[in-house]
Amino acid sequence: MKKYVFFDIDGTLWDFHQFIPESTKEAIKLLKDNGHAAYINTGRARSNIIEKSLLDLGFEGIVAGCGTHIEKNGKVIYEKLMTDEQITRALKVLSDNHMPVVFEGPENHFFNVEDFDEVGDPYVEILKERLGPIAKSTTEIQKGTRLNKFSADISERTDFEKVMALLPDFDFINHNGVIIEAIPEGYSKGTGIKELMELENIDLDDVYVVGDSMNDMDMFRLAKHSICMGNGDERIKAVAEYVTTDIREDGIYNGLKHYGLI
Repeated sequence: MKKYVFFDIDGTLWDFHQFIPESTKEAIKLLKDNGHAAYINTGRARSNIIEKSLLDLGFEGIVAGCGTHIEKNGKVIYEKLMTDEQITRALKVLSDNHMPVVFEGPENHFFNVEDFDEVGDPYVEILKERLGPIAKSTTEIQKGTRLNKFSADISERTDFEKVMALLPDFDFINHNGVIIEAIPEGYSKGTGIKELMELENIDLDDVYVVGDSMNDMDMFRLAKHSICMGNGDERIKAVAEYVTTDIREDGIYNGLKHYGLI
């Protein structure tokens, strides 16, 4: 019977230098050869999933933006977008609380590199270079701009409790008190899987998830079969059904082999 395996990207499919182990490539090929489906399930918005080396692995579909964007065979089948009012309010609240922000959408990202000077975050320079023309300034945001979520840095002057109080219609993932992800309330990697299950009539027993970090928690809690990478967060390991080896020690291959999927 066909199984559906959902893979996180960073720290799971590839490391933080975007290196994909040969064993991972082989494992996903064998998974598909055995009649199963491989899906990406990531916190990244769709416009930040562009690398050929990743897409060439041959995924049946993508759940992006923490469950706010779902596509199958290149066709969008579900989407949740921020409202104009949410975008305007988030811009003001984040600016007032000294939180440089990256707004993430299905076609574009919006951010200002200079806004991150205070926190000294070099990631936005890399992001701007990677995304090229789809990296735009926040000044280009206008009515009807299509955005799924945002990420922001916490500075020394940030009152994060105040930010959450002023943005109650968002769920926040706090990455070690340095970076936050904000997703429209009620959406997560877990809800993305649920939505796809309903649309495609997939049974929960046929769902497997693979990840390594805190934004994978919701899909780990949902799935009956969860695989945490050996390099993963200890809090994720604690709820995983199975902990495999490190990403550079054939982690995905060994995890799929453990369940007889390959």
